[in-house]
Amino acid sequence: MTPKDRAEKAAQSMWQQDHASQWMGMELADASEGRAVMELTVAKHHCNGHGMCHGGVIFALADSAFAFACNSRNQVTVAQHNSITYIASGRLGDRLRAEATEISLRGRSGVTDVTVTNQSGTVIAEFRGMSRAINGTVFDEA
Repeated sequence: MTPKDRAEKAAQSMWQQDHASQWMGMELADASEGRAVMELTVAKHHCNGHGMCHGGVIFALADSAFAFACNSRNQVTVAQHNSITYIASGRLGDRLRAEATEISLRGRSGVTDVTVTNQSGTVIAEFRGMSRAINGTVFDEA
């Protein structure tokens, strides 16, 4: 199995069980080894009292992309610590794209950066996630 095949199979296995991301309206756009892309169109129910996309929704989008990137090698991997910096507002109707890229992987610990942009390429947020591999695989590779 190639690394790309493994990443895609892991992503599909996770996606089938990821009811939270599906419920929020996210879409898995791409997955490869150490990388994933999630997208979301900002709907009315994603907006806060200022009419902007709620920060928690943006965080969730980035966190989901982070999760798919971290699990791309078929090793169950979870978040250990995440942080986000909001740079611009997401607005109703925006198409947000979260691109996760693994920056470092040493033993069981990894660092992944996620950039969230809108349809115009404006950076909405920068997210950094620290991951930790735990026991288990995402799918049976036997």
